[in-house]
Amino acid sequence: MFLILQYDLFTAVREDEYYLAGKMIAVSIVHGGPGPHFLSEDLVHYLAGQPSFKATVSSITDEEIGKALQEIENAASVDALQECIMRHSTMLQTAGCLRHVAAVEAKKEIVSDYLHWYIIDRNSSVIDRFKDGLAALQFFTALQQHPALLSPVLTYFKKGLTALELERLFKPDLSPPGSNRRLKESKTLSYWADYLLDCEEGEGAVSVEEVLMFTTGLNSLPPSGLEPSPRIEFLDDSPFPMANTCSNTLKLPLLDTYTIMFEGIRGPSFEGDIAIDDVSITKGKCKQDSSVASTVLIGGSAKLHPLLFVSWTTFALLCFLLYR
Repeated sequence: MFLILQYDLFTAVREDEYYLAGKMIAVSIVHGGPGPHFLSEDLVHYLAGQPSFKATVSSITDEEIGKALQEIENAASVDALQECIMRHSTMLQTAGCLRHVAAVEAKKEIVSDYLHWYIIDRNSSVIDRFKDGLAALQFFTALQQHPALLSPVLTYFKKGLTALELERLFKPDLSPPGSNRRLKESKTLSYWADYLLDCEEGEGAVSVEEVLMFTTGLNSLPPSGLEPSPRIEFLDDSPFPMANTCSNTLKLPLLDTYTIMFEGIRGPSFEGDIAIDDVSITKGKCKQDSSVASTVLIGGSAKLHPLLFVSWTTFALLCFLLYR
């Protein structure tokens, strides 16, 4: 569900939390963190200075208001429309949408005007403070200058990460062409591509997003890309894939068949076990010797040491405290 800046309004206004939220988002994006991806498309268009407004009655979370707008929208004649308008006159008058109608087609304009008031106009004061927060580090200026580029960073959408995107993201460190090892590496890369397709189609033990989480510590790609650039290395001494989330490095074992290569990931007997360099975690117990940089994916779930993952909000808050 997307956000239309409806929160505990009085508390948020008193604590100036809309300004803080805007500043956190701006600092996170400018410093390479992931975008929030939860704002409504209409709100983002308004922030970017674009006239587009496509909200529908389904955008209204208040059940009574949604029902009233639905009645107006479904009116089949002028008489029915006038009756609906009179029945909900107080609601429409509050939004400045109460008017005389001479044609049934006027219902579209009434509903659209009310939606614009409900989502944008009645929240103008908090939206202005949110815009002030987004102005940190010139992000709001950049949003207005390049709306097509930056609007998707803020807007809610359901598009998931694809196998092809993840495959192209990681660049392999290959041996010289013609060598026996290069042949094994090429075969392993084909197994890797097949596995990602299985994950995308729901046949793998994990999702494509969980594979990204396992290898980088993030479940979505940040708008500025990943740094350092993700790469693939190859293992001779382990039957399991490994990852270093600090360097965005995935290490794939050089094995003869697809089944052998990924049987550790799919095998239910390993579920719940994880090894992190010299940290081993089994059945909830953790024994640490030194490094916590790498993770091993075993048993179909990518589980990371809590020190290796920071959500965008936590990251943005840290940046805000450092750069305010």
